[in-house]
Amino acid sequence: MANKNFKRTLVTSALPYANGPVHIGHLAGVYVPADIYVRYLRLKKQDVLFIGGSDEHGVPVTIRARKEGITVQDVVDRYHYLIKDSFEKFGISFDIYSRTTSDIHHKFASDFFRKLYEDGKFIEQTTEQFYDEETKEFLTDRNIRGECPRCHALGAYGDQCEKCGATLSPDELINPYNAVNGNPLTKKATSHWYLPLDKDQQWLEKWILEDHPEWRPNVYGQCKSWLDGGLKPRAVTRDLDWGIPVPVEGAEGKVLYVWFDAPIGYISNTKELCDANPEQYGTWQKWWQDEDTRMIHFIGKDNIVFHCIVFPAMLHAHGDYILPDNVPSNEFLNLEGDKISTSRNWAIWLNEYLVDMPGKQDVLRYVLTANAPETKDNDFTWKDYQARNNNELVAIFGNFINRAMKLTEKYFEGKVPTCGELTDYDKATLEEFKTVKADVESLLDNFKFRDAQKQAMELARIGNKYLAETEPWKVFKTDPERVGTILNLALQISANLAIAFEPFLPFSAAKLRTMLGMETFEWENLGRTDLLTAGHQLGES
Repeated sequence: MANKNFKRTLVTSALPYANGPVHIGHLAGVYVPADIYVRYLRLKKQDVLFIGGSDEHGVPVTIRARKEGITVQDVVDRYHYLIKDSFEKFGISFDIYSRTTSDIHHKFASDFFRKLYEDGKFIEQTTEQFYDEETKEFLTDRNIRGECPRCHALGAYGDQCEKCGATLSPDELINPYNAVNGNPLTKKATSHWYLPLDKDQQWLEKWILEDHPEWRPNVYGQCKSWLDGGLKPRAVTRDLDWGIPVPVEGAEGKVLYVWFDAPIGYISNTKELCDANPEQYGTWQKWWQDEDTRMIHFIGKDNIVFHCIVFPAMLHAHGDYILPDNVPSNEFLNLEGDKISTSRNWAIWLNEYLVDMPGKQDVLRYVLTANAPETKDNDFTWKDYQARNNNELVAIFGNFINRAMKLTEKYFEGKVPTCGELTDYDKATLEEFKTVKADVESLLDNFKFRDAQKQAMELARIGNKYLAETEPWKVFKTDPERVGTILNLALQISANLAIAFEPFLPFSAAKLRTMLGMETFEWENLGRTDLLTAGHQLGES
């Protein structure tokens, strides 16, 4: 429940597919908001764990391997390490970033399936599925293409037509064929295990629609739409040769379906971390099975159903697990007015950005947060990136810090001057910025990261206005003591910025703390006007 006092928070972020690098859509949708939230909780000295990892099973990685003529393991190794390195350099502060090809995960996912199987939680069904006689394989929806039955576009996928946006099933396609080699397809019977979601309909309706009205409208709405349509059984196994083998007799050539195995990766990655550092983190069960733990999933909108309906149904069927408290999913980010597309290479890839724009991690973090698609799809443009950098980060944030530091160096040899008697204007300025902490906190607690960052920037706006109005460079000749008071207050605001922006701009905040010579930076100190003592020597600006 939203109003319960929890002892700790477990934060998971969607596992990116290891068939390519991550792009700005992934960052805006999942990883930047998750990192902001985790950094905020750490600043508040809360017990928090941030779990990430690569999703290395499923069809996309096998398609990539086939195209390149290499092994699937080669593909996932390449992209797992590329993604992990990109996240580290971008400041996404995971406690662990592991992978679903790890031995720990294979065993954990197998055991999870086995328990549900032995408890009779699955049903077995035989269905006719599309089959390629030449390659001797059953095809997944994404591996099947054909003519769209709605708009008659050629090359529609088995699950969606990208031209008209219709959601499809392979059976609806006209003249379906194998997307990889163009072979025509036949139908062949195959047996699989299914999670009977229809049996979970009642408790899921109560849990989501009655117990969690505070969830974001896009999340709540998508769940309600699925529930209103009536839940149906979903297959948990697939006919593939890449993945975790189904651990029961008679299941040769079958693996756990990637949507079943991937979210279990959150648990196995937690286990991997806790087993290696028991003194620091305790047991993995504490994070997944204790009612005093609050679990938050950060995901994109294409994953809402899996994290709000399917994964909770799996955890509920197992019986030993807590369920998520919130799933703050974002919508999609477009690029220059067009949908981001990996197949068309229409994206800004994080690994390339880090090379092309060295030292500009915080600029991208800032712009992606300012444009966060929290309730509707939003757009990234380079023009807006440039404008926000120049008009906000430089002209407001950077300009204020620079003036406060340079004037202190010029008039007080870089030492924090003494704060004398406050004028009414000084007091009014302090009153104005004292509310920022409560405002930012309330917005972050409610996953409103875009508004929270905007509110944090208010501190710099207040500081800029204060220096512009008091004009210390004019006053120094006649009243140096007054200038000491003005700059003391400007430096206190600067120190507050170093705390307030730690979740949003971690590299800049760290740089600012070094410049100010700040040794500690706790969230509880935000809003205070005595963070820097008189006589304290500042670092280089």
